[in-house]
Amino acid sequence: MSELTLYRGEVFDFIDSPLNRKDAYRYFPDGALVVREGEIVDCGPFEEIKGRYTDYELVDYSGKLLMPGFIDSHIHYPQAEIIGMYGRQLLDWLEDYTFPAEQAFVSSEHADRMAHFFVEELFRNGTTACMAYATVHPTSVTALFSVASEYNMCMLTGKVLMDRNAPAGLTDTAEQGKSESRSLIESWHGKGRNRYVITPRFAISCSTEQLIAAGRLHEQYPGTYIQTHLSENKDEIDSTLSLCPDCQDYLEVYERARLVTDRSIFGHCIHLSDSECRRLVEAGSVVAHCPTSNLFLGSGLFDMQQANRVGMQTVLATDIGAGTSFSMLRTMGEAYKVQQLGGYPMSVFESLYKCTLGAAKALHLDDEIGCFGKGRKADFIVMDYAATPSQQVRMDYLKRHGKWTLENKLFGLQTAGDERNIQATYVMGKRVFTLA
Repeated sequence: MSELTLYRGEVFDFIDSPLNRKDAYRYFPDGALVVREGEIVDCGPFEEIKGRYTDYELVDYSGKLLMPGFIDSHIHYPQAEIIGMYGRQLLDWLEDYTFPAEQAFVSSEHADRMAHFFVEELFRNGTTACMAYATVHPTSVTALFSVASEYNMCMLTGKVLMDRNAPAGLTDTAEQGKSESRSLIESWHGKGRNRYVITPRFAISCSTEQLIAAGRLHEQYPGTYIQTHLSENKDEIDSTLSLCPDCQDYLEVYERARLVTDRSIFGHCIHLSDSECRRLVEAGSVVAHCPTSNLFLGSGLFDMQQANRVGMQTVLATDIGAGTSFSMLRTMGEAYKVQQLGGYPMSVFESLYKCTLGAAKALHLDDEIGCFGKGRKADFIVMDYAATPSQQVRMDYLKRHGKWTLENKLFGLQTAGDERNIQATYVMGKRVFTLA
């Protein structure tokens, strides 16, 4: 069997941000992707590529779209069981559903079962890498890293830190949290494709002592990441400032603990002041926009146009389980609607960039994933433009009118697409999902 595999189809990826230039992407209507031992070897027009190689296995996906796998930058794997629960508002939802669900992860058997479900559901939706929250239990982290390792998946996760305002079964102490996190870092960070994320849940559930301990831990292990929540809900902001009355705004709580860095990913960030926006940009921090979650919990509407204007790094994310779908296609569709309400018709190219190469750059992983550059890991998906009768009718209409363009193809996937459009998912050149 040849060590080279040549995948034929419509090939699409980004080389730069579409906010920087119009020709930020590559598109080969009849293209080829060449993979050897889990890495990208070549990419380009099929007729040109096939002439460069003499011995290869051909996998023909003609008429289907091949593109880099999606990257979900903010998701809670223990909450996969509680998608679609009646939510009311953020703080109520945490008390009623999130905390009870997370307490079950003290069981390694439960954590393992849910980790398998979670990873397989990501693949079914075309997501090949993610930054996930676990629970306060080290068992939850071990389970997720272990399952991801079975597939050689790029997984970023970490133990949640919470030492106040949560049930006893979900709290640790500042010292315990630091000690357990350090042990997990030593065991998993940089092992295979695993990366550790220091994870203070949010300021309401973390004492000043614990936040400071988290910041010091990152300084000791600068290759790790930091993830938390920021300004998702107005009641959350008020509660935070009542707990930290000497801080002028929410972001300052994290700044004082040295948690605002170029490896920090802040979920939501809907209700930021101009000063907070400026300081996030100066720090090089990343904001994860989670539209289905924000709409479901009534948290507010993120202003992407403002974020772009000030130069803020933004990515798209599902935020399962307040988020209502594992599908990044559905997430992009909801992001478009949210921005429409603000008078900003965000292009499909911007949406796709923010969950492929843009996310990879934000997470300092663009030398590994996010595009089809030579030497990148062969994490990619195969999509069917017309997986449903409605999509087929739309495609036929556009073809009849000479408008079956790349932008219309992609916009249709964003607007009407979901997991049904994912025909296959590959991680390091190995197919981990195929549509039955």
